[in-house]
Formats: sequence, structure tokens, C-alpha cells
Amino acid sequence: MWEEAITLCKELVEQYENEIFDYELLSKTLEKQAKFYQNIMKILRPKPDYFAVGYYGQGYPPFLRNKVFIHRGKEYERREDFQNQLMSQFPSAVRLNTTTMPGDDIKNSPLQYIQCFTVQPVLEIPPRLKNKPVPDQIVNFYKSNYVQRFHYSRPVRKGPVDPNNEFASMWIERTTFTTVYKLPGILRWFEATDVKHTTLSPLENAIETMESTNEKILTMINQYQTDATLPINPLSMLLNGIVDPAVMGGFAKYEKAFFTEEYTQQHPEDRDKLIRLKDLIAWQIPLLGGGISLHGKRVTDDLRPFHERMEECFKQLKKKVEKEYGVRELPDLDERKSSRPRSILRSIRHSIISISSLQGSDCQMPTKPYADSLQLLGSFSVPAAAWSSTTVEETVVTVGETEVKMRKSKKKKKRSSMVFITEERERTSTLDCRRLSKKQEFRSDTNLSEP
Repeated sequence: MWEEAITLCKELVEQYENEIFDYELLSKTLEKQAKFYQNIMKILRPKPDYFAVGYYGQGYPPFLRNKVFIHRGKEYERREDFQNQLMSQFPSAVRLNTTTMPGDDIKNSPLQYIQCFTVQPVLEIPPRLKNKPVPDQIVNFYKSNYVQRFHYSRPVRKGPVDPNNEFASMWIERTTFTTVYKLPGILRWFEATDVKHTTLSPLENAIETMESTNEKILTMINQYQTDATLPINPLSMLLNGIVDPAVMGGFAKYEKAFFTEEYTQQHPEDRDKLIRLKDLIAWQIPLLGGGISLHGKRVTDDLRPFHERMEECFKQLKKKVEKEYGVRELPDLDERKSSRPRSILRSIRHSIISISSLQGSDCQMPTKPYADSLQLLGSFSVPAAAWSSTTVEETVVTVGETEVKMRKSKKKKKRSSMVFITEERERTSTLDCRRLSKKQEFRSDTNLSEP
């Protein structure tokens, strides 16, 4: 886990730089830290699977009896391999092939029962990454690490079943497991102390599916833009499965199931959810357009006919969706990758304009907008010449106590190497007057007169 190594490197850097003052070790540690950052962005890391294991029956010791634990699997470890290893530790246990919670007859049985199935970790984005354009390589780490909640979803059928449209009657029973500590930790498994059961309606399931699909398209586009060596087949299968209605039907089945007058009248409480689903469908079009454009640049000559057919299907789909749900446009890629938001750049540019206009103005009292601009520029690095010229202008027109203060600050300023003739003459005349006054004072004290 390079993220943990970076944290340790930062602690060592603090010690080497501010406590021990060993710059040689400091440089080596910073080189290692830079290497870890490069690994995060360039090296593909496998995602481990998580398994929920229930130990039911009175035959287990008390710390396992009738409890559920979440196990973190090894890299590329399948559920079958993990389950076989688990059964080797409890050879007399009976394997349960269902994923539902067992009844009291099994929990109170003197035998041992084991239940094992795969669960999906729930992403918990750190606060420092929220609402920021974070690369996928950084976010992907938190999809399977530092997780504490896990989902298991099981489809169920309720009400009348439509053989032509399974989405209209597909409900989801979801079980959420919350562990006592985040995984991975000091152990590869922790007890699930909280278990909740919820049910998702067919419309909520459709919304969640559309969100997942859009996220998958965007993630794959970013991957192919970052790495030019990736094979084109996964992108082709994903785009064709959505664009070509003959493959999976796309979201046309959602329209037949939910975007009808009958459904709207029977479920008036789902009005906001219907708007949300339409918005997700509309946003899928620019994502598909970006993916197909990228696919056209990478596709080989033998797959060119396949790409042209996919483009034709997309044109028809785009025309239909934009007519019914409106047009959505994604921001430019270069703008999304900008290291600094445009609003900050505009404020900096505006503050520089304000200072330059103040320097070129007449010698007058600064107004409130100029003062605000000066306060704003206090947080940025501004050349010293801009401040010195502004201070000189203000000291010329200001009177009273303020004049004295500004003159004191003026004396502290560094003298310029350029001296004008008029300034030199004034300085010479001033010095002559001072010498003359001292000479007269000396003569008056000694009662001497001029010869």
C-alpha cells in the first residue's frame, strides 16, 4: 500500500528536515516518496474480493458462534478457492448454499454450518478528496481499501411478471454489513457488528444501474486516454452493448416500464425519481459520444465496419434522446484537467488589473475598490515596486498623522539608484541651508561677527 508508505515518508521528512537536519537522508526519503507517487499513477493494482462468512450453530466456540465476519481475500483469489480453504479449517461443518439469513433451527443446532458469499465494498471518499477533480488511479484505491460497509444485493420478483420486460418487476433486497473496524487492518477479517436489510423498488434499481453504467463509461474513457497500450476490445463491448438495441435493449426497457401514463398515475410519489432517471439517460449521450470518438481513433482496419455500424446506431439514439430528454454537454477535457479553477485565475487577473490602474492614476485618495484590491493582493506575491510607488503617491496627498506614519515607512524604503537633477539640486540647497543655520547659531553663541 503505497499510500501508507507515503504517510511514513512524510513523518521521516519532518524529522530529517526540522529535528535531525540530515539532508542526505532527507533527499533519499523524498526520492522514495516520489517513486511511490509514480507507482500510484502508473502501475495497475488488482482489487481483492471481500467475502461474508457466517458461522452458525452451537458447535462453534463463543467468539464465532452465530456471527458474521467480513474477510478480505488475497489478490486474484476466487470465492471457490477461499471457500475450500475455509472448509479445510472446519472439516465437520455443513456448507449452506443460500445467501439468506438462516432460521433459529440452524442457529440452535449442535452442528456447525458455514455460509459464504461475495460482498461489494462501499466507497467512502476521504474528506480531502470530495468535490475535487481527482484522477481515477487515486479514487480506485479507496474503492477496496479503508472500507467499513459492504453490500450484498439479491434480486426478487414481486407482483405480476412481464415476460417481455423483466425490469418492471425486479426488486432488490439489499443487506448492508458494517464491520467494527475498517479493512484492511491489523487482521484480514473483522466481525460485522451491524446488519441492515433494505428493499429497492424497480425504479430505484434502474436509477442505480444507470449511475453505475455512466460511471463505468467515464472510468474507461479516462483509462484509455491515460494508457495508449490498452486493448480496444473491452471498450468495444461496453459501447456496443449500450448503443446497439439488439444486444441488451439499452434503456428502452426502462422507458416502457416507467415512462408511461399508467405508471405515473399509480406512483405519484416517484415523480422526482423519474426526473432523475431521465436526466441520467440524457447524460449518457455525451459520455457515449466521447467513448465512440475515442474508439474511432484506436480501432483497427479489420474492426472499422463494426465501428461504423456503432456510429450509425449512436446517431439514431442521440437524435431520439436529445429530442425527448434535452441536450447535455460535458466540459472540455482540458478545462477539467486544469490545475487551478478558473474563478481563482479570474480573481488574480482582476486584482492585477486593479493595481495597474491605481499606479497609472492621478495622485488621489484611493477609493474602496482599490483598498479591497490591495487586501486581496496581500495573499499573493506582488513585486515590491508596485507597493513602493503606491505608497509614495499616498504620502504626497495625505495630511495629519497619517502623513507622518507614511513618511516613516518611506524612510525605511530602499533608496533608488536613479537620481534626477531636480532632486539633487533640492537636496543640495537643503544641506546648504542647514549648514548656514548652524554657522549662524555658533556665531551667536560666541559673539562673533562676520569679517
